[in-house]
Amino acid sequence: MRTITLSHKLRRKLRHRSSAFHPQHDNYKWFLLANIMLGTFMAVLDSTIVNVGLPKIMASFGVGIDKIEWVVTAYMLSMAVMLPTSGWLADRFGYKRLYFMGLLLFTIGSMLCGMSYDENTLILSRIIQGLGAGTIQPLGMAIITREFPPKERGMALGFWAISAAASVSFGPLIGGYLVDNFSWQLIFDVNIPFGIAAMVFTILIQREYINRRAGAFDLVGLLSVITFLPLMLYALSEGSAASNSAGWGATYVMVCFGISTIALAIFITRELTIENPLIELRLLGDYNFGMGNLVMLIFSIGMFGSTFLLPLYLQNSMGYTAVQAGSVFLPVGIIQGFMSPVAGRVSDKYSPKIPMILGVIVLGVSFALNSQLSYLTEHSFVMTSLYLRGFAMGIIFTPMSNLSLLTIPRDKMAQASGISNTVRQLGGSMGVAIFATMLTTRVNFHSQMFGAAIQSGSQEFKNVATHLSQFAQQHMGSNLATAAQQGKYMILSHISKQAYIAGIDDDFLMAAILTFLGLIPVIIMRTKHRNSLVKA
Repeated sequence: MRTITLSHKLRRKLRHRSSAFHPQHDNYKWFLLANIMLGTFMAVLDSTIVNVGLPKIMASFGVGIDKIEWVVTAYMLSMAVMLPTSGWLADRFGYKRLYFMGLLLFTIGSMLCGMSYDENTLILSRIIQGLGAGTIQPLGMAIITREFPPKERGMALGFWAISAAASVSFGPLIGGYLVDNFSWQLIFDVNIPFGIAAMVFTILIQREYINRRAGAFDLVGLLSVITFLPLMLYALSEGSAASNSAGWGATYVMVCFGISTIALAIFITRELTIENPLIELRLLGDYNFGMGNLVMLIFSIGMFGSTFLLPLYLQNSMGYTAVQAGSVFLPVGIIQGFMSPVAGRVSDKYSPKIPMILGVIVLGVSFALNSQLSYLTEHSFVMTSLYLRGFAMGIIFTPMSNLSLLTIPRDKMAQASGISNTVRQLGGSMGVAIFATMLTTRVNFHSQMFGAAIQSGSQEFKNVATHLSQFAQQHMGSNLATAAQQGKYMILSHISKQAYIAGIDDDFLMAAILTFLGLIPVIIMRTKHRNSLVKA
C-alpha cells in the first residue's frame, strides 16, 4: 500500500513538472524571461514616449515649460527612489509579490495619467507610475540573474537589454502616432492591457523567492533622500518660473534649497555610518567606480535633457507632427544596439578607454551640432546629430560599465548596480530640471535682446510691417486696419520664435560643454586592477 501511494505521488509530481510553467521545467526560465521583458519594455517606454506628447499636454492644460517638466521629472525621481529600495523590500516580502505590486502600481498610475484633468493630477499620477517602474526594472534583472545558470545568463541579460533598447527607439515613434491620430491620453492608456497581461503571467509563471537574511531597513536614509531630491529640483525649476516674480531670491525657493541641503547632509552621514545603508555610498570610494558614476551623472544630465528638448523644438518651432518628431529617435537605439558589442570587443582586445574617449568626443560634437539649430534647419542636419549620438552611446556604456566595476568585489555587485541605476535616474531628473530652467531664462534674455534691437520708428521696420500687412490683405482677406495689426503681430511672433530657438541652442551648447568635461574622469580612470597600481 505504501509503494502504491509513493508511486501515485511520484506520477503526480512528474505530471506537474511536465508543465512548462513549473520551475524545474527546462522552458520555465524562458517564459519567465519573456514576462520580465514585457514589464521592462513598459517601464522604460514611459521614460521616452511622453516627450513627444508634451506640446499637446502643454496646450491642453495651458501651462508653460516650467510646470510641464515635472511630468518627466516626477516619473524619473520616483524611479530613482525605488531603485535602491526595491531590493530590500523584495528580500523581505518576496520577489514575485513585489514584482506583481510594481506592475500593479505602474498599471494604476497609467490609468490615472489617462484620466488626469489638470497638470497637478497628471504629475501625481506619474509619481505612482514611476514607483511601479522603479520596482519593475531592478527586480527584473535580479530575477533573471537568479533563475538562469551562469552559462546562459549573458544571453538572457542580452535579451533583457534588447527590450529596454527597443523602448528607447520605438517609444517616441509610438507616442507620436498615438498623439497625432488619437489623443495624448492614449500614450498612458496603452499600458493598461499590457500591464494586466504581465500581472496575469506573473501569477501563473513566476515562483516566489524570499531572502530570510535581509537586514534592517534604512528608514532615515529613505526619508532624507525623498526630501532632498524633490525639494532641490523644485527650487531649481521655480527660480526662473513665470509665476515667481521674486526670482531666485523668493523666500520659498531659499527655504527649499536650505531644507534640501540639510537633508543631503543627513543622507550622506547616515549612509556612511550604518551597517546596512539604503545606498552603499562607500562603494564610491572605489576609484574606478566613483569616476564611472561621475561620468554617468554628467552624461545623463546631457542626454535626458536633450531628449526632453528636441521634440519641443521640432514641434513648436519647426511644425513637425508628433509622429514626425518621434520618428527621428528611431535610429538612435538601433545604432546603439549595433555598436555595443563592437565596443565590447575593442575594449577586450585593446583598451576600454579607446571607445570611451571616442564616444565622449562624438557625443559632445552631436550636442554642439544641435546648438546650431534654427528655423531653417533641414531634416538631414537633425538626423546627422542623432546618428552621431546613437553611435556615441553605443561605444561608451558597455566599456564604461566593465571598467567602473573592474575592482568591485563580487558580493557587492548588486549594490553597485543599484547605485549606477540611481545615479542615471538622478542625472536625468537634474538634466530635465536644469535645462528647462535654463530654457526659460535664456528665452526671456533673447526676447529682450531681440526686442531692444528693433526700432519701431526705423524705415526698415515700417517697410517690413507694410509688406506683411499687404500680405495679410491679399491672403487673409483682412481690412486695412486689421492687416496693419497683423503685420506687426507677425514681426513679434517671428521674434518670439527666434528667441525660443536661441534658448534651445544655448541648452544644447551647455550639454556639449558638460559632455566634453566628462573626458577628464574618463581619461584618469584605471584600466588595470588596483593591486597592480598601473594606470592607463
